[in-house]
Amino acid sequence: MQRILFVCLGNICRSPLAEAVFTHKVRSLGLSGKFGADSCGTADYHIGSAPDPRTIKNALKNGVAMHHACRQLCPDDFEIFDRIFVMDSSNLRHALRIGPEDRHHKVQLIRTYDPLGAGQDVPDPYYGDERDFQEVFDILDRTIDELIRQEAGLAKS
Repeated sequence: MQRILFVCLGNICRSPLAEAVFTHKVRSLGLSGKFGADSCGTADYHIGSAPDPRTIKNALKNGVAMHHACRQLCPDDFEIFDRIFVMDSSNLRHALRIGPEDRHHKVQLIRTYDPLGAGQDVPDPYYGDERDFQEVFDILDRTIDELIRQEAGLAKS
């Protein structure tokens, strides 16, 4: 089983949404035995909390359920997970500082897989409104489609 970790700053908006979307898609495709996912933040602001209510509301609006307690990225994650996908360049710098150098190859920007914005940051919707949360959902939705397609070796639809 390939273990995938999604990382943002506080683990209340982007990364738990990415985890939920990924898990939903993997389950829908019958690939649950092939992948496992979790999410965390580089900061310790919300450890043990549920994701932001606006993130949960947006996910449900888009047919995705969320079940997550926020946690912080730790050095052990670099041993446990096969791939670590960060939401932005700041998360990338922080993750590389936390993780051992011989595991840096596991860390990558999630939007590397985005067919419409490869290499760009996933914007943080925290200070935004419903449109910002939907924009993040749309980015993650298409990016994760491509991620799963490539990682599972599925044909392009």
